[in-house]
Order: sequence, then structure tokens, then C-alpha cells
Amino acid sequence: MAQAEQAGTPSTPANGAAAPGPLTEERVREELKTVVDPEIGIDMVSLGLIYGVRIEGSTVFVTMTLTSPGCPVAAMFISAVHTALMSIPGVADAKVDLTFAPPWDPRTMASEEAKMMMGIYY
Repeated sequence: MAQAEQAGTPSTPANGAAAPGPLTEERVREELKTVVDPEIGIDMVSLGLIYGVRIEGSTVFVTMTLTSPGCPVAAMFISAVHTALMSIPGVADAKVDLTFAPPWDPRTMASEEAKMMMGIYY
């Protein structure tokens, strides 16, 4: 086998992992699923805490909220979001904007799975 084939091709690196695809909102949201609310134990995307994702070149802008304005882990949570964004191949900068408008409401903003995990059945 030729050396280039052993090392892998651009679409299949030597470690067997798929090459990173284009920087998309879907890719950003997938990465943000790794950020879990430490009090609830559910990822922030499923909770509906991500209000918006915008990509401009290699910069990702995320608008997010918290489960409450007085969240005691707000700084850590925002830092975790920034770290997750910066770990995405192709991201050179990440901006995280915190908002409380509209206020988070798990009954309308959380995924069906997250609602079940939180005991919201309506």
C-alpha cells in the first residue's frame, strides 16, 4: 500500500475519523450538545437554551439564555459554550451573547425528550 494511502485521504484521515465538514449551524448545534446544564443534567440544545447561531466566515455567534437570570453557574456555563465552539474545526473566533428575552420556558422551548426527563408531560 502506498504511503499516502496508509496516511489516509482528505475524506478519511488515518485515524479513521471522518474529515470535518463545512462549518454549519447544524455542526455548531451538535457540538453544543456536549455542554450540559450542571443543575439539570441535560444538554443546552435539548433544553432550548440556544436562541440563535450565526456564522460569518470563521466566526460563530451564539445567542443563548440560562434557565434563570440568577443562575449561580452562569460564567462557567458561558465559558463552556465558548470552549465548545472554539473546538470546532474551522472556527477562528466565537462570540457568546447572553439574553433573557424571551425568558426561558421549558414547556415551549425544550425538546420532547428533555421535557420527559424533567417530568413535563403536557
